[in-house]
Amino acid sequence: MIDIKCVTVGPVITNCFLLTDEATKEMAVVDPGDKSDALINEINASKGKLKYVILTHGHYDHIGYAKQLADMFHAKIICGKNTNKFLCDNFLNHSAYHPDIPDIQPFNGDILLSDGDTFSLGETKFKYKYTPGHTIDSGCYIFDDNIIAGDTLFRDSYGRTDLPTGDDTQMIESIRRLKNLEGDYNVFPGHGYMTTLERERKHNPLMSRV
Repeated sequence: MIDIKCVTVGPVITNCFLLTDEATKEMAVVDPGDKSDALINEINASKGKLKYVILTHGHYDHIGYAKQLADMFHAKIICGKNTNKFLCDNFLNHSAYHPDIPDIQPFNGDILLSDGDTFSLGETKFKYKYTPGHTIDSGCYIFDDNIIAGDTLFRDSYGRTDLPTGDDTQMIESIRRLKNLEGDYNVFPGHGYMTTLERERKHNPLMSRV
């Protein structure tokens, strides 16, 4: 089982998740878009057993502190195979459009995933689901009865598609793929409040019609 804690970071209030495998105490951080002293202190308090930094997609508000955090704890960066181009291009990751955002120095993921690939954190198996639409590199991570959804699926909404590499048709298909998962899941979005897949099947304006 995975313990999930949320810390909001950065100017656009990104949900950054600290995941801890309860059996082994191995940790992962999802979408560290900015520095969080509280998050760093918690990792240090647990003897720094950070194994992975996991990215749902390559926008600046999700990757801004990924390299620094990974280097600090000698962790591996996991992302979709299309995310590397965002990590090396400040126009694609959109930081170039925000003069108040520090430049993101180019870096690469260590483990690049394709749709359906799996990896383990301690005794817990994760599955990567490629869900383009918000960006061409967007993906979700499924484990136990949870979905880390990034900016694909929100409570009562979904990720905007009007930024570079966004695509309405791909978003519709990605939302359909999530809707068609068997059973119910807790959904942890990149912004806003947690929800459940069953709730979104009934109330989300896009999911309810695809």
